[in-house]
Amino acid sequence: MDGLTLGLLLPFIGTTLGAACVFLMRKNMPQLLHKTLTGFAAGVMVAASVWSLLIPSMEMTGKEGIAGIVPAAAGFLTGIFFLLFLDNVIPHQHIDSNTSEGPKSHLSRTTKLVFAVTLHNIPEGMAVGVALAAALEHSAYLPMAGALALSLGIAIQNFPEGAIVSMPLRSAGNSRLKSFGIGALSGVVEPVAALITILLAEMVIPVLPYLLSFAAGAMMYVVVEELIPETQEGRHSNMGTIGFAAGFLLMMVLDAVLG
Repeated sequence: MDGLTLGLLLPFIGTTLGAACVFLMRKNMPQLLHKTLTGFAAGVMVAASVWSLLIPSMEMTGKEGIAGIVPAAAGFLTGIFFLLFLDNVIPHQHIDSNTSEGPKSHLSRTTKLVFAVTLHNIPEGMAVGVALAAALEHSAYLPMAGALALSLGIAIQNFPEGAIVSMPLRSAGNSRLKSFGIGALSGVVEPVAALITILLAEMVIPVLPYLLSFAAGAMMYVVVEELIPETQEGRHSNMGTIGFAAGFLLMMVLDAVLG
């Protein structure tokens, strides 16, 4: 299997394996474990945004000073506002909430849960796609090993995400098979978003620095808007912090060793 195919599939495999936890665990995921895994996912995403996306974005411009920072800053802010826009125009509901977000709709709770996970996974898929595109076109700044390190990091943090999606669905009364199916399918958007990003990036190579930082901004929006607040609500917030540190360190090590 070549690097491109492996990079596209790894995140989806991680989500699917995590969703399969519904066959092995009780209906309810312990809150302590939930907080730890959510913090872990946040840590991976923050580290990936810095080492695998923002730093290569600045290096790829080949310029020093403010001129080398402009693409990274512009792309980062655009990614933030793009996710903010989607957050306001797509009806969705987070798993740990009884309140819908976005415009009012008559969609079922399950559908809105899927939309919420899709919003979460779009920036991760874009991040993998643009990293792979950069590795194919500008390997001096981001080698294929570095892009695969990002993909592996996303896959590792997708494992708890898959469980976080499927376990509450099982707890809500859905069958194990249905809960697993929805949890696994929530990860399909990542390889799709990655492939679309690769195709777009190959057509507009000069804007790759902007796309790298755009993906970083989109991922950081998810971390700040959803993941970190979720780890700090209620009991065991300290485990969310410990999980964040573990995820951050793991992604940093992966990027240093494989990048």
